[in-house]
Amino acid sequence: MRNRSLCSPLLALIVLAALAGCGESDPDFSAPAPAFPTTPRTVFGGDRPVTIQVPTTYSADRPAPLLVILHGYGANGFYQEQYLWLPILVESQGVLIIAPDGTIDSKGNRFWNATPACCNSGGSSVDDVGYIRGLIADIRHDYNVDRQRIYLVGHSNGAFMAQRLACEAAHDIAAIVSLAGATFKDAAACAPSEPVSVLDIHGDADAEILYEGGQINGVAYPSALETMTHWQVYDHCAPGLVTDPTPLNLDFRLAGSETTVQRYTNCARGTGVDLWTIHGGAHIPNLSRSFQTLVWQWLSDHAKR
Repeated sequence: MRNRSLCSPLLALIVLAALAGCGESDPDFSAPAPAFPTTPRTVFGGDRPVTIQVPTTYSADRPAPLLVILHGYGANGFYQEQYLWLPILVESQGVLIIAPDGTIDSKGNRFWNATPACCNSGGSSVDDVGYIRGLIADIRHDYNVDRQRIYLVGHSNGAFMAQRLACEAAHDIAAIVSLAGATFKDAAACAPSEPVSVLDIHGDADAEILYEGGQINGVAYPSALETMTHWQVYDHCAPGLVTDPTPLNLDFRLAGSETTVQRYTNCARGTGVDLWTIHGGAHIPNLSRSFQTLVWQWLSDHAKR
């Protein structure tokens, strides 16, 4: 976004985007909504509780992947996971999922204390890195989590938070998906202890977090390309983005397969650094059902080595 704050909470927009995806004219959403799991769950997080979603097929004898969903500014974990439709992975892929909530700022909106640009405008001292790392540690204590398959998916402010965690908790995280977010503007502010796979998905028509980079309350954030260039260096990839010849369909409101896939190659320890550009995509894309399949396939292909 330009030099202003995220003044309009994303919660209502996420709900509207989710509802827009239920129209009969959209073939991707013509089938009944999948049933999210209803099995008993464990609550973690103390005074910031989060409920873990556990597949009915879970067995303590078999390590399971863990996915952490991070909401945008003004949203919450529940609405974010509904928008992304990722809870279908609990049963279909045997994934443990949590969708924690950020804390509430002076404007009454939930936020994550991520990078300087987004979105701690009130100067809160909340340690969200410590909070999320603590959740992961607690879950690993109670469940058989595959340490090589701990993933983050964040949108907007949640994407900034996922980027920060990849920088500061690289040992704990295999891969992140950053939707409509960015990393630190100053490349020196991020020093991952080991390689982390990063998939950046960004609409080039995003009017909130600009694809070309911009400022929030006078604090700069990098462009999508600059974000990926930072990760090319952090993950010791060969220079030069390579374009995949097959585009993807991530936004059902846009004609055809509108998303260009680019990636850096020969990254350390088999990590992936990919940029998926939704041409004409807004800050809250109208996600097609293929989004969940494609994102999960990418994450699955980038377990930590």
